[in-house]
Amino acid sequence: MTENVQSAMSRKSSAANEFVEIIKTVVYALLIALVLRVLFFQPFTIPSASMEPNLYEGDYIIVSKFSYGYSRHSMPWSPKLFEGRVLENTPKRGDVVVFKLPRDGRTDYVKRVIGLPGDRIQMKSGLLYLNGVQVPRTAAMIPSIEAEYTAQRFSENLPQGRSFMTQDYGTNGDLDNTDQYVVPEGHYFMMGDNRDNSMDSRVPPAEDGVGFVPAENLVGKAQMILLSWYPGASIFKPWTWVLEARPSRFFKAL
Repeated sequence: MTENVQSAMSRKSSAANEFVEIIKTVVYALLIALVLRVLFFQPFTIPSASMEPNLYEGDYIIVSKFSYGYSRHSMPWSPKLFEGRVLENTPKRGDVVVFKLPRDGRTDYVKRVIGLPGDRIQMKSGLLYLNGVQVPRTAAMIPSIEAEYTAQRFSENLPQGRSFMTQDYGTNGDLDNTDQYVVPEGHYFMMGDNRDNSMDSRVPPAEDGVGFVPAENLVGKAQMILLSWYPGASIFKPWTWVLEARPSRFFKAL
C-alpha cells in the first residue's frame, strides 16, 4: 500500500516537473522571439496599394530594426520609456521605411524616404522636384501583375544613383501639383510609389495624411518580401495559401 502511494506521488511529482519545464520552455521561446523582434527583425503585411508597383497588398515583408537605431517605437505598444533614438543611423533617400503614423503614434505605415532634413520637395504636373531640380524619370513598359491596373510606370532616379519604379495615373491628380515643402530638422518626407494613390507626407495630418515624419517614429528599413498572397487569401481558408500565392514575389529584395 505504501509503495503504491509513493508511486502515485512520484508520478504526480514527475508530471508537475514536466509541466513546469514546458512553461519554462514557452517563456524562454517568447522572450527570445521578443528580443529578435525588438532588436533585429519584424514582419509586416502590406495592407494597401500605396506602394505599387514595388509592394502589393498581401506582400509579407521583413523589416530590419537595427538599420536606424532604436526608439520607443521599436518596442511593442511604443512604451514611453525614453525619447529620441539610441544608436541612431540616418535613412537614405530611396529607403523603404516602416514608421508609426505621427498623428496617432500607433498605426504602422510603409513609404519611401524622399526628403531628408533641410530638403525642399515639390510636385509639378506629376513630376518630383528635389531642392529645385526635377528628379529624372524614364517611362518603362513593364506589365503589371494585376491585370486591372493600366497606370504608366516610370523609373525614377534620385541623387546618389538610387533608382526605383513608380506608378502614375496622370499629371492632374490631387497630389500632382503641390506647394513646396521644406523638411524640418529631425524629420523626413515620405511618399508612396503609387503617386496618385498614397496618403503620405504631401497630405497634412489635419487632412488625415502623414505630414513630416519625426526620426523617433521610424520603426525600421524594409529589406525583402518574404511571401506574398493575393488579397483573397485567408488564414482561415488553408487552400488559399497555395491557390492565392504569388510565388514570383517570394524572397524578393527591396
